[in-house]
Amino acid sequence: MSFSEGTIMLKINTSGAAALTVVLLSGTAIADDMVYSGFPVTVSGYTGKKTTSVAYTGQIARHVLHDSLKKLAMQGNGKPNPELKAKMLSYYKNKDKGRPILAPKTKGPFAVKQTGVDDISKGKELVGKTFKGTITGMPNGMTGPELVEFWIDKASSANKGLDMANGYNYGQLISKFIMGAVSYNQAVDNYLDEKLGADNKPNNKPYKKGAPYTGKEHSWDEAFGYFGTPAHTLKLTPRNVYEIAKQGSKSKKPEDALTYADHNKDGKVDLKTEMTFGPAYYAAGFDASVYGKSNETDYLHTITKAFLDGRKLIDSAKGKKLTNAQRASLKSHAATISSNWQKVLAEATYKYAGSVYKDMEQLKVITESKGDNTKALKKYIKHWGELKGFALALQTGKDNLGETATRLNRLIGYGPLMPNLSQVVDIDSKGNYVRDQSISWGEYMLHMAKVQKLMVDKFGVKARNKAISGDIAELSKKLGSGDSAEND
Repeated sequence: MSFSEGTIMLKINTSGAAALTVVLLSGTAIADDMVYSGFPVTVSGYTGKKTTSVAYTGQIARHVLHDSLKKLAMQGNGKPNPELKAKMLSYYKNKDKGRPILAPKTKGPFAVKQTGVDDISKGKELVGKTFKGTITGMPNGMTGPELVEFWIDKASSANKGLDMANGYNYGQLISKFIMGAVSYNQAVDNYLDEKLGADNKPNNKPYKKGAPYTGKEHSWDEAFGYFGTPAHTLKLTPRNVYEIAKQGSKSKKPEDALTYADHNKDGKVDLKTEMTFGPAYYAAGFDASVYGKSNETDYLHTITKAFLDGRKLIDSAKGKKLTNAQRASLKSHAATISSNWQKVLAEATYKYAGSVYKDMEQLKVITESKGDNTKALKKYIKHWGELKGFALALQTGKDNLGETATRLNRLIGYGPLMPNLSQVVDIDSKGNYVRDQSISWGEYMLHMAKVQKLMVDKFGVKARNKAISGDIAELSKKLGSGDSAEND
């Protein structure tokens, strides 16, 4: 996040209160100690013109590349489309100049300030930041980048991103996986892990030659950028942050969403500092205030506060190397962020397993009545893509999930169970899907219940949206499922 020059620092004292530092940005935007902004330059000997050390524009650019790529993934016409594929690769793999922002864009009164990716940060791509490990939840031992490019190829020739024969919604698969394989992985397994080492990007040296920020300042900022929440999140409710991402279309007026987002009151939403992107959107979405439910989650504010408290700690060192005690405290904040972010992905996996279950109930009724299942099948495939994408995303953190990952992948499979009881079981050497007859409809529904139980047992999810009622034994009897490789 790079602010305009000429930042003014004012000390304001209210009666009987401690001094509060207020930062005026470009004469309008105000940041305070509840806003992730305005931290001064602490680099010893810095002679440049920057007046703040806060910078994470590259991460915001990648959120925009992700959002734009997702939109492109749904634009195929059902035939091989080299032009569309090249365009998708431009947003995923290349550093092309002049790429327009396809999403998020101005929507009615919800005016977005930037129109091009270069307006945020130049020369950015997603492929170099994608999890490089093997993706065991899909065939052929593909790495993260290889899987995304495989899906991009398939999406470019699919009809509006949908493969109705095999059960894939490529927009959802690509989007949800990247939220993990790029944003989550880079934050928790890089910036909040290796780069917190004493001699890795130390705080008494600039991040790179001539930079206005120290190694630790910038590492922390970049992790925050990948979370994708407005800098002033702690001044908003989770519902507000959720509505910003939806640009007011979910249940509020766009004017209201603009008011929530527009912290500097210039009438536009600055994507660098005021927009909500995927990870923060889902964190907000699972918090109680969004759904009007009474649960124990506060993922959004817990993560954001840990980021802000960690940044304040780094700033307190004033450009000196962090002490062991300071680094220990910083690692504690990082652990809070990582554990809650992991739970958000687990909550999403839980939710969409429930959605898939309910879709299967509906499809069963339609099939038995010999009705038209086209609409219900599209919904099922969409939700399965979200389930699969998030389940794979959950496996891209710093922790090896081991047996948990194996069970999760076996329960969900490589593709959804289709109404004819076939399921993708492999991908051949030419990239074609291989299907085979699979388990019963009721047994796959039981798998969804087992996915939810796994998320509770292993990750302690609490929001539990779209909960499947009944325990495993009861459901097994109800669904008439036989024994499988995945019985508890």
